[in-house]
Amino acid sequence: MSYEFIKTEVQGNVLIVTMNRPEVYNAVHAEMHQEMSDCWDDFAANPDLWVAVLTGAGDKAFTAGNDLKATAKGGSKKTLAATGFAGLSSRFDLEKPIIAAVNGFAMGGGFETALSCDIIIAADVAKFALPEVKVGFFASASGVQRLSRYIGRLAAQELMLSGRTIDAAEALRLGCVNEVVPADQLMARAMEKAQELASVSPSSIKATKRILNSMAVAEGLPESLNYSREVQMDLAQTEDFKEGVQAFVEKRKPNWVNR
Repeated sequence: MSYEFIKTEVQGNVLIVTMNRPEVYNAVHAEMHQEMSDCWDDFAANPDLWVAVLTGAGDKAFTAGNDLKATAKGGSKKTLAATGFAGLSSRFDLEKPIIAAVNGFAMGGGFETALSCDIIIAADVAKFALPEVKVGFFASASGVQRLSRYIGRLAAQELMLSGRTIDAAEALRLGCVNEVVPADQLMARAMEKAQELASVSPSSIKATKRILNSMAVAEGLPESLNYSREVQMDLAQTEDFKEGVQAFVEKRKPNWVNR
């Protein structure tokens, strides 16, 4: 299948997916969400593909997350796919591993996309943040839930409530990523890890992921994400939400009014 906003490549049993909007730092809008959801559906259904590697086009960004300029314009009439941000954040039936190769900054939904993968390998130039609070949003695409589960609530709260950016070294220290490598070695290392996963029993990996998925469901993650969508809809009605988006587009400091 051909796509407009992502690129795909197959090497043996490994699918390489590249978010391909470098002109906007691979920011994701509704059409790209749908393409990615379709891509992961195809990946899941193809018995010859055992592992995927997800990265971003260019050398600046993995993905800047939500395309706020598209949001400010009203965007497309298409809504977010049921599988969530980048077709991943609300997907709980995928039994194949995805490796995030974070080649640059992963902001907001970009960080959430990486957290929705199974293994995160970061370039030493990568940066991470959940800066939604700075623009009138919150990390509703699983950032609140996943980051607090992965690195502990106390550390996660500080990042989510401040929206501050961390570099790759701090991300590794906190446990946000599995490994940090020089930028020019990122894809080689991601492919090496992908081949390592592809060398073991794919049936065993599927069984392992089935249990991991069931644990996420048992912990109430799907319900929590649904509630996040409800809260985000309420937030979208506030003056602060509208001001945050407009200030971002106009490249100015927001004037918060707390209503």
